[in-house]
Amino acid sequence: IAKMSWDSYIDNLIGHTAGNCDKACIIGLDGSKWTTDGHDKALKIQASEAATIGQAMTSKDFTPFQTSGILVEGIKYQFLRGEDTLVLGKKKDNGAITFQSSKKAIVIGHTAEGQQQGNTNKGVGVIAEYLESLGM
Repeated sequence: IAKMSWDSYIDNLIGHTAGNCDKACIIGLDGSKWTTDGHDKALKIQASEAATIGQAMTSKDFTPFQTSGILVEGIKYQFLRGEDTLVLGKKKDNGAITFQSSKKAIVIGHTAEGQQQGNTNKGVGVIAEYLESLGM
C-alpha cells in the first residue's frame, strides 16, 4: 500500500501566499503530524506543541494561548486572536504564525518577519477549505 505524502501540500500552500509564507505543516486535530520534517520548507513542529494546538483547536478554547503564548518550533508567539477555526500569533523578529482547522486537520503557516501575514492567512485558508471539502 502506497502511503500518501502530505508534504506536497506545503508547496501548494506556500504557492498561494505570494512568497509571504516561508514554512508550513499540517497536523491532525488529534495532534498527530501529517507532514514530515523532511521537506525543506517544513515547519518542524514538536509533538508536544502539536498536541497542545490540536487540543485548543478541537475544544475551541484558546485560553492556553492567551495565558502562555503559542509554542511552535520552540518559539513562543504572542496570541493575537482566535475565532472558531482560525488562530493568529506573532513574535517580534520571528514573524507570525497562522492556524486554520478543517474537519480533521490543522493547516499551519509561518510568515517570515517583514512579510504580510494576511497573504499567509489566505494560503492557509485555501488548503484548510480544500481539505474540508474532501471531508478531511
